[in-house]
Amino acid sequence: MMLAIQSYIGTSHIETLPYSDFKVLLKAGKLKNVALGEAAITGTLSTEGIDKFLPKQQVDEMLREGKGDHQFSTLRVNDPNLVQDLEAAKVRFVGEADSKWIGVLLSWIVPALLFFAIWSFMIKRMGGAASGMLEIGKSKAKVYMQKETGVTFADVAGIDEAKEELSEIVNFLKDPQRYRRLGGKIPKGVLLLGAPGTGKTLLAKAVAGEAGVPFFSLSGSDFVEMFVGVGAARVRDLFNQAESKAPCIIFIDELDALGKTRAFNAMGGNEEREQTLNQLLVEMDGFDTNKGVIIMAATNRPEILDPALLRPGRFDRHVALDRPDLKGREQILKVHVKNVVLAPTVELTKLAARTPGFAGADLANLVNEAALLAARKGEDAVEMTDFDEALDRIVGGLEKKNRVMNPQEKETIAYHEAGHAIVAESRPRADRVSKVSIIPRGVAALGYTQQTPTEDRYLLKQSELLDRLDVLLGGRVAEQIAFGDVSTGAQNDLQRATDMARQMITQFGMSEQLGLATYEEMRNPMFMGAGMMPRERKEYSESTAQMIDTEVRQILADANGRVKQTLLANRNKLDALAKLLLEQEVVDRSALDLLLSDKVTPLTPGKHAAETAETPDPRTRNNEKNEGK
Repeated sequence: MMLAIQSYIGTSHIETLPYSDFKVLLKAGKLKNVALGEAAITGTLSTEGIDKFLPKQQVDEMLREGKGDHQFSTLRVNDPNLVQDLEAAKVRFVGEADSKWIGVLLSWIVPALLFFAIWSFMIKRMGGAASGMLEIGKSKAKVYMQKETGVTFADVAGIDEAKEELSEIVNFLKDPQRYRRLGGKIPKGVLLLGAPGTGKTLLAKAVAGEAGVPFFSLSGSDFVEMFVGVGAARVRDLFNQAESKAPCIIFIDELDALGKTRAFNAMGGNEEREQTLNQLLVEMDGFDTNKGVIIMAATNRPEILDPALLRPGRFDRHVALDRPDLKGREQILKVHVKNVVLAPTVELTKLAARTPGFAGADLANLVNEAALLAARKGEDAVEMTDFDEALDRIVGGLEKKNRVMNPQEKETIAYHEAGHAIVAESRPRADRVSKVSIIPRGVAALGYTQQTPTEDRYLLKQSELLDRLDVLLGGRVAEQIAFGDVSTGAQNDLQRATDMARQMITQFGMSEQLGLATYEEMRNPMFMGAGMMPRERKEYSESTAQMIDTEVRQILADANGRVKQTLLANRNKLDALAKLLLEQEVVDRSALDLLLSDKVTPLTPGKHAAETAETPDPRTRNNEKNEGK
């Protein structure tokens, strides 16, 4: 482009003349203005009558661009009489100093600057690779101040114990002399432990917002790079920056990406990651908390962290963030609905009761989904029905309204879900049924029975586990009673029932045959579903394994007998609920209460009742033997 511009400017408008022609035109009076340079002469000439003095071809080219005055240039030769000839021809002339550096600037420097600008733009579009090469050893920590985090303890709910623990950190940063006067030392590091979505990062931001100090935030993966020694250099740079801005907080999110135990990988480990971890350990060990720098970290996999990180003197205090209880869920919902227009019928207490096991992030997603559903319907406020639909969508998945099922499959699903509901309502220790649906949801759920616990439970008795086992088998037994055949729809129920029965025997000691010993450890959630992990060696003999399998089959068989007895005794209610599901597809709690009331007559004593009356409850078999009944 630069060459084209120079060529256009230089050749299209300036006529180059031999010096002899220049002298002829000068004597003929065709020159008007002349500039005398050290190496060249430039000026203006008139084209009128010029054909008498110049070759015809040259004149035609000049006239092709138009008549009138034209610019010309010629190389200067040693001519002592030039000034006299110019004065004789009465031509106005001036002297011109040649500037060589301007030509160099236009030819080289300007294109170089242009190319550098284009290169910089492309590098920024590609993610800053060049700047990363220049500052590869610098820390990638983002520094926030109090007004930038925008989070305080008022925005954190449902984890009051954790807030109390961290409020001491805030008080130390605000008034360190209060603790130092008695010789106490603030914990050097605070490790936040908890499942994903429980609010670890939010709580760290709240600490920075409350303390009003600089907040260095980065992830564990920010230290690791493809070049050797970069991670250790970034750790050193991070601590140097923190010392210069003390008092402050260093927050490392996802610490497990950096702090895995050095003996974790049996294949040899990553040497660069180990060097980075070693540097972090050294920096924390030689760090003086009196400077007012607090190190915080968060992880949801504490079991794989290096023990050297967890010892006193590094991460002294461990703050566990559990999933919120009923009261905590209600508080979290109140925080998230502050900017949501709620209808008067919305009861957050009932909504919290229907969301056991939900973390803070899950509840935030629930509120957002309900608001989106209400906006999609064009409502003025978010109704309780919107929360119900959002909860079903999160738990079960999207409704498959266009999935077409034949009447036989639909009837099978109706009896299957009705069996779950009838058994759940007949067991005093099972969770109450809040909704039954045969609308397909998600990937493989053809229907579902939603149960709502009356309270949060942390311990389960053997009788409660047996009741839950009965509910799981209710769907398959209902299919067998109604059709004399079973389907593949009970696969997930059987899997969960088998796992529960095996845990009762091998982990909870709920078998008289095998005694009080435990035979299997609790499964590590890290490796669940990881097909590459080798199966652990069993710590018991083959005869014990055979006894375990026998006990599992016996527990499932006893549960199957109890469920069959219950459903045969309530056959009328089973048929009525299945028929109602086929008509309405969804049965809520009020309709279920009406159906299970005295308005639906129980099965009259007959063949089924006689059969079930002769079948004892297998769950009371051992008690009768012990009590001598």
